Parts: sequence; structure tokens; C-alpha cells
Amino acid sequence: MTGSEIPPSFRLAYVPGVTPTKWVRIWNERLPEIPLTLVAVTAAEASDVLRGGGADAGFVRLPIDRTDLSAIPLYSETTVVVIPKDHIAAAVDEVSAEDLADEIVLHPLDDTLDWERPPGRPAIERPATTADAIELVAAGVGLLVVPQSLARLHHRKDLTYRPVTGVPESRVALSWPEDATTDMVEDFIGIVRGRTVNSSRGRTATPPQPKQRKRPDAGDARRKPAAGKSAGKSPRGGSGGPKGGGRGKPRRRS
Repeated sequence: MTGSEIPPSFRLAYVPGVTPTKWVRIWNERLPEIPLTLVAVTAAEASDVLRGGGADAGFVRLPIDRTDLSAIPLYSETTVVVIPKDHIAAAVDEVSAEDLADEIVLHPLDDTLDWERPPGRPAIERPATTADAIELVAAGVGLLVVPQSLARLHHRKDLTYRPVTGVPESRVALSWPEDATTDMVEDFIGIVRGRTVNSSRGRTATPPQPKQRKRPDAGDARRKPAAGKSAGKSPRGGSGGPKGGGRGKPRRRS
């Protein structure tokens, strides 16, 4: 390798709440010669990081502007409300958006849910981040509605959460710049989609091996009779001559 050559590497961005561990492990097993670097980004900046070349691909939350980005939706998350453990809603298995109508529901600036109108009553100010909103819930200022993975990410012993019905769900997708669909991006797409290492797509597939002609068994050649020799020998190895050619009866002693 000359000084001007840069060894290949793959940069994977991911937003809070997404755990890429499984896919990273499979990448390292299949492509150990290409290191994978994780790039933590906020949901708001994920698209700009991809467009600016800060990552080759990334796990993002939809919706995003797909003008120049490709995206494969992967899964949707349950939406939950984060509440103090002594809140009345902690006594039920789930709540509805209508159940939150009289509650102050915090709406942070980095909110990832595609609201038409958030439930509950708005707070006087919007918290800057989800982490700030969690602190306010712990202080008894209001409640917070978020994807379940974010509730787990910001877990506190004095808080809990319950599923909420009748509200949007957060959708997670794999995204990358449309004009930069490299071989490595294709490899990672294959991993995320569950393709096997021998899949027909992707560079890691094992090429078909040419069929080899079966070599004759050397034992078969040894078992063939030699040219010109008779195959009529007796099992004892004697010649196949006339009947009188054998040993006679023993002579009686006088």
C-alpha cells in the first residue's frame, strides 16, 4: 500500500434509541478486513451527516427528505408515555391519547414523532432535548410521549412508562446518499435484510466451483484381466487342463 492509498472503512450513523449491535457483529464476521465505525448523531442532524459524507449509511427516523437519500423502512416502535411511578396511569396497562387530554405533555424540540397535534396541554416552553424533558417529568412538571426505545434509553428509577394508543409511531429506516450506493453499502443492506453469506447478491457470496471429472478408481484397473490371458483358471489357481491331468490316488504299500 502506497502512502496515497486509504484503507477501506465503513461509517455507520445511528440515532438515539437504535441499537445496531447485531448488524455490526455480522459485518465484522463477514468483512473483518473492513473496519466499521459507528457515528452517533441526533435525529435532526442524521440527514445532513449523510449528505455531507460524514457517514456511508445510517439508521434514521422517518420521515426524512428523500430528494437525494434512499431509505429502507425497517420497523415501527411502540409509542409510550413517560410518567412518575406514583402517577395514576401507572396502575393501568396502557392509556389513550384522550386519557392525556388534561395533562401537561412536554414536546421537546428534538421530538421524533410525526404529530399532527400532540396530545394533552402544551407546556409554557418546549424543552430543548428529550433528555431535558425526562428531567422535567421527574420534577413533576409534565409527562412525555416518546418511542419506547427512547424511554428505555433515558430510564430512571423514579419513572416508568405505559403504551399509548391513538398516536403516531416512530419508524426506523436504513438510509444512505442515493448517488453513493457503493459495494460496501450494498453489503450492509444485505446484512440488514437478512441475506446469507452465500446470497446471490453482494460481494461476499461464494462463487460456484467448477465440477471436477471423476477419476477412475485405480482398483478397477487392477481388477481387469490382462490382455491375452485366459479367464478360465480354477479357483485354486490350477490350469484348466483335461480331467486326467490332476494328482492320482496314493499307491498302496506292499
